[in-house]
Amino acid sequence: MKEKNSKNIRLDYKIIFKIIETGSSVLDLGCGSGELLNLLIKEKKVKARGIELREGAIYECVEKGLSVFHGDIEGGLGEYPDNSFNYVILNQSMQETKKIEFVLQESLRVGRKVIIGFPNFAYIRSRFDLFFRGKAPRTPSLPYSWYESPNVHFLSLKDFKNYCKEKGINILETYYLGKNNIIRLFPNLLALNAIFVIGK
Repeated sequence: MKEKNSKNIRLDYKIIFKIIETGSSVLDLGCGSGELLNLLIKEKKVKARGIELREGAIYECVEKGLSVFHGDIEGGLGEYPDNSFNYVILNQSMQETKKIEFVLQESLRVGRKVIIGFPNFAYIRSRFDLFFRGKAPRTPSLPYSWYESPNVHFLSLKDFKNYCKEKGINILETYYLGKNNIIRLFPNLLALNAIFVIGK
């Protein structure tokens, strides 16, 4: 990634960009308008596909020349054989998925590695809002009011680690993100978002 262009790129995208090896095959589930896929194709020369539910976002992907399919990831990835991709990306969409276990199982089936990014509900400001103000929290990573939030799962970093342990999922890499920096101390308290790389 060129230094002069990296300032305008989201921190989670920078981390995922660093994780993915040049020339890899990538499937991005819930790829949005395709900024991350576009970056990976242009600068990492990946063979990439995306799946997105929102029609408006798909039009933006098509304008960028991306290969994106209109579909609901909760319906499964049956069209893809086992180990079809080097990486499956599930960034900022897991917490919006109702059938999360099924989606994770399918992701681990078709991808050799799965990159998962999600907001940390145990972030200190979330705890403060709940405990002292008695209100549903709003943070930079959870910016919605309770009545408009697309999130159906609210989990902490510890929750996800415990889930992986219970299900026998290997955590290969972890990254804890603040607003503009990597968090190294007390991540379950101080990190806004996390990125996990998991495998079978």
